[in-house]
Amino acid sequence: MTGAVGGGVRRCGAVLALVAGGAVAGCTPSAGPASDGPPRDALTATAATPLPTTPGHTAREPRPAPVSIALAGDVHFEGPLASRLRRPATALAPATPALAAADVAIVNLETSVGSGGRPEPGKRYTFSAPATALDALASAGIDVASMANNHALDFGRERLPSTLRAAAGARPALAVVGIGADRDEAFTPAVTDVDGTRVAVIAASVADQDPTADPTGGWAAGPDRPGIADAIDPRRLLREVRRADESADVVVAYLHWGVQGERCPSAEQRSLARRLVGAGADVVVGSHAHELQGDGRLGPGYVAYGLGNFAWYSPGPTGVLTLTVQPPRAPAGRARVTASRWWPATIGADGLAAPDSGVAAAASRERRRALRGCAGLG
Repeated sequence: MTGAVGGGVRRCGAVLALVAGGAVAGCTPSAGPASDGPPRDALTATAATPLPTTPGHTAREPRPAPVSIALAGDVHFEGPLASRLRRPATALAPATPALAAADVAIVNLETSVGSGGRPEPGKRYTFSAPATALDALASAGIDVASMANNHALDFGRERLPSTLRAAAGARPALAVVGIGADRDEAFTPAVTDVDGTRVAVIAASVADQDPTADPTGGWAAGPDRPGIADAIDPRRLLREVRRADESADVVVAYLHWGVQGERCPSAEQRSLARRLVGAGADVVVGSHAHELQGDGRLGPGYVAYGLGNFAWYSPGPTGVLTLTVQPPRAPAGRARVTASRWWPATIGADGLAAPDSGVAAAASRERRRALRGCAGLG
């Protein structure tokens, strides 16, 4: 996969998709509205100014600047959303400001992308979108899209070469994770450099706990077979998280997991979340239940079990979760989420997330707080 900085108002940084044979880096600043505070470059320069020293006194290393990570749930371009791709640059407005304001924005792209292939026989729901779907995500300020889910191959493996070409050519550049020409590529993280802080995003799909839902195991990438990053057996996922933790400052694991229609995480979700945090994941997030699930602290990590739908043909509550993450000061330290902010929204009849206000916004925030109870999170 290739990757580069997405659109929106964020600072110029490099997004790397570390594939076998090397890495591809990009740096394409884009125009956008001015921020409320001073430019990040100015803040960084101020923080990096050496302290005066005297004999016997050693200046402390400057503390790395926090990074912001925006997280949203499932996106597809079915029903009323299909026509939005005629103008990819504005396809996901009015949610774009909430995504583009972050240093790194991540969603789950729950659809097959590209051309060719045929709908999977016997599958009740098959989703398809042209390559411009990736341009739409990038134009909305999204930097990383996971395709490790049960709709990425709705039109079979015959479409995958087209999908991978589309991922490589998305403009503004977008990193696509969780899918690849083989297992190694599917598990390769996207790494974004934010003013010297490396944020790694790895994605995988976990076996459905709902026996009536569509399985993903048949679409798993293999040593010489294209497909998705499948974590039915989580050992490879845990190993890749440990590996990412060795070189990145912040590690995000985005999972396709849980039981459709459930607002409380399953025992399997809670168990795997603990293992992922123990392996070095600083942030663990997921989707697939099509419902919002609880978020909060889990030991040294932060978990958002379910982000629900985001751009979807079914109206309902949604939002963007933005986390402020303090990178570790020492190489062996852990990053830590120091603040979370919820952008409350509702998906309308047009499939788009529009911001809530007043009573609706208060209800959204209260619903989020209530969901923490059955999630067992602080």
